[in-house]
Amino acid sequence: MSAGVRPYRRKEVTVVSLLLLVLACVLGPTPSSAAANEWWVPVSRPAPDSGIDVTGEPFTGTDAQGRVRGFVDAHDHLFANEGFGGRLICGRTFSPAGIADALKDCPEHYPDGSLAVFDFITKGGDGRHDPVGWPTFKDWPAHDSLTHQQNYYAWVERAWRGGQRVLVNDLVTNGVICSVYFFKDRGCDEMTSIRLQAKMTYELQAYVDKMYGGTGKGWFRIVTDSAQAREVIKQGKLAVILGVETSEPFGCKQVLDIAQCDKHDIDAGLDELYALGVRSMFLCHKFDNALCGVRFDSGSLGTAINVGQFLSTGTFWKTEKCAGPQADNPIGNAAAAGAEAKLPAGVAVPSYAADARCNTRGLTDLGEYAVRGMMKRKMMLEVDHMSVKAVGRVLDIFEAESYPGVISSHSWMDLNWTERVYGLGGFIAQYMHGSEGFSAEAKRTEALRDKYHVGYGYGTDMNGVGGWPGPRGADTANPVKYPFRSVDGGSLIDRQTTGERTWDLNTDGAAHYGLVPDWIEDIRLVGGQDVVDDLFRGAESYLGTWGATERHQAATDLAKGAPATASSTEWNPFTSYAPGRAVDGSRDTRWASGWSDGQWLRIDLGSTHLVGRVTLDWERAYGKSYRVELSTDGENWLTAWSTTSGDGGLDTARFAGTPARYVRVTGTERGTQWGYSLYDVGVHSG
Repeated sequence: MSAGVRPYRRKEVTVVSLLLLVLACVLGPTPSSAAANEWWVPVSRPAPDSGIDVTGEPFTGTDAQGRVRGFVDAHDHLFANEGFGGRLICGRTFSPAGIADALKDCPEHYPDGSLAVFDFITKGGDGRHDPVGWPTFKDWPAHDSLTHQQNYYAWVERAWRGGQRVLVNDLVTNGVICSVYFFKDRGCDEMTSIRLQAKMTYELQAYVDKMYGGTGKGWFRIVTDSAQAREVIKQGKLAVILGVETSEPFGCKQVLDIAQCDKHDIDAGLDELYALGVRSMFLCHKFDNALCGVRFDSGSLGTAINVGQFLSTGTFWKTEKCAGPQADNPIGNAAAAGAEAKLPAGVAVPSYAADARCNTRGLTDLGEYAVRGMMKRKMMLEVDHMSVKAVGRVLDIFEAESYPGVISSHSWMDLNWTERVYGLGGFIAQYMHGSEGFSAEAKRTEALRDKYHVGYGYGTDMNGVGGWPGPRGADTANPVKYPFRSVDGGSLIDRQTTGERTWDLNTDGAAHYGLVPDWIEDIRLVGGQDVVDDLFRGAESYLGTWGATERHQAATDLAKGAPATASSTEWNPFTSYAPGRAVDGSRDTRWASGWSDGQWLRIDLGSTHLVGRVTLDWERAYGKSYRVELSTDGENWLTAWSTTSGDGGLDTARFAGTPARYVRVTGTERGTQWGYSLYDVGVHSG
């Protein structure tokens, strides 16, 4: 779902609006005259239907180095209209009954929008609008109408014809929003909605295939591995990847800090999603859940969502001072009277200190289990919406395992994480901001993309209730001039017409998905060709991250089950903190030393190995200053790595591969009043 209703959209709202804003925070074809050799033109198309208004052959093949070309939308919601009870987003992505059935408003919006509750909550005013879609489209879709279908299939087709080659369709819903919204025509179970949206995506593929003469012939291709995606793009078609963005995946809600799911639920949920074709997902969104804490929203909206958090989970957000340069969004202490009035008597939203910007809740043990479960299944993890504490732990885990499958798809990650994501081999896309803002941010991070030789992406978040670029005006000094050439130069793109309405980016803004090519042309005019070139390399970079994720092999842990000794062991009458507990392969056990500085843990690998990486998973009693030492005989030691600024958590020591039979971790200064305590020590060749 969206990165949230944009920060500039702050309002006093009712309790229903508050909880709804949490969301923001979530075949009868006719013959065609196409020439037989024009593979990109269907042999039949529904009539009437939307115009595409792009001429010329879509580019195919790869470049001279064998790389695919094209743009990537890393965050879209094709079937959000099927979520939230089915009546929050009005209109359909396609309909076998045709465009008039697909692009019509919700029943309660007739005759004048008086009951368009979510519309006036998100847009302001009284919500009144002309509900008629096809064929007049007087008031919608529009860049600031957040409740109407923007992903009609023909508009997506236009984006493909304009050069897009990857689309991530995030299956999305929110059970709480569904339950409080007045209008719905189905239940609110999140997984039921996710299953339906996956089914509808496959039905859309079949719908397009039928236009092109049969199974596998259409331009809309769902892919489940990177090799499939590369082949689809090589053919000039659109590779569609399924993702998930929901607040309580696998039923992992938390109530009064008690998880409502277990490891079995997580495994069963991941297996089901993988079988549906899902390859990337979020673990939390807007509400803290049993897996992770969230990145806050700010101002009145933040207060509103915080009330929703309490009503859903029984707890408010809790903050603390941040440990590093990364911070969650400031909550502030803005009022949201309508929402706060619905709190139980005697309950009030907490006051938050300005210098306490970080969510106390990071990645939970169940969350870590889910992360590692995704790694086993070679899935990519979306870190947008996670608290910085949760993201920090995720990146520590991925770095310890050299796992590249990390995605930031729509500008909801602290930007200080950017280089760590690129360093892992991850992928970053920016929210579909206006061309000026998008270009400025793209230029700010250009040097990092050059350093890591990666392309860039965008996350349109269409149907995600986030707001989209408004018009710059026809009288601007550098308007989009129609028709214009696609980035590859092979297609001519004119103004897009559907029914009686023709859209112009200069005067209408990014009203629907079909205007994506126009928006990219606007970026070229405002930001320059370099920004667009980075975007045109996006598909290759995204598939590079995905392919590396698929190829990842967990390194052999040379220390697992190896004999271990230590300078001391903390005594406890109820459990053992023996040295071997740090190498038994379980995070439920640990070694703990005596409560003094000079302590060590030694591991005998049994024979000499080339050692190049040691991971240390600290308990709260961590080492501030310590070193990793290697030896072939247990007598003569070489310091391979050391630090004087340890901060606990999961540390990864990397160094040149060195022959060693023995590995010793020697602590010289504790980080706490206790001793040194390690859940796990891993030793790897590289």
